[in-house]
Amino acid sequence: MWYWLFKYVLLGPFLKLIGRPRVEGLENLPSRGPAILASNHLAVVDSFYLPMAVPRRIYFLAKSEYFTGTGLKGGFQRWFFTAVGQIPIDRTGADAAAGALIAARRKLEEGELMGMYPEGTRSPDGRLFKGKTGLARIAMETGVPVIPVAMINTEKLNPPGTTIPRPAQITVKIGKPLDFSRFEGMNGNRFIERAVTDEIMYELMRLSGQQYVDIYAASLKKAADGTSQPPATTVRSEPAA
Repeated sequence: MWYWLFKYVLLGPFLKLIGRPRVEGLENLPSRGPAILASNHLAVVDSFYLPMAVPRRIYFLAKSEYFTGTGLKGGFQRWFFTAVGQIPIDRTGADAAAGALIAARRKLEEGELMGMYPEGTRSPDGRLFKGKTGLARIAMETGVPVIPVAMINTEKLNPPGTTIPRPAQITVKIGKPLDFSRFEGMNGNRFIERAVTDEIMYELMRLSGQQYVDIYAASLKKAADGTSQPPATTVRSEPAA
């Protein structure tokens, strides 16, 4: 109930007013049955505008820190993310990938839509970064289609580090479903998982118009924080298999 109240009554009207969202390719979304929506990730509000653009309910995997806060703020945050369909996963342990697979597979087996960000974190500078293979692993394990989704201009409405939104024209582009059934039985092959991931990232690059960078966004963020050496940056016109 809270999901639909937030979407249509409590939060949706305000987001529509400041973002004036435009949706393209809605016909590519199945009216029923499981699918993974693979989106680029420019801002926190991606997880609000994507559900607004899609008539069906979407579930997201969310870092467990959103559910472990204390006090009044922590309690409200935990309630809010639970109410809007976020599924907590621990991203720090060795079993993080397995936990994400189990959580996503459960919802997909129920015929639901899963929203996932293959970059693993928000883009630090607006470019499209190398995708992690977890999404490909889930897609191959479950056999469901992957639908690429490009969020455009959300970083202008919600720049990194800001909490007060700024009016901007938001566009959500939904691409045609990608079928990876040709890789049936190849689960666990890291070369195949990388090839599937790169195919997804290519479609996201094509839909979004972003420049692709062949490094992980998290690595660049760690380098900026001084917690690691700066990664070698390779700018490509398309993902490399």
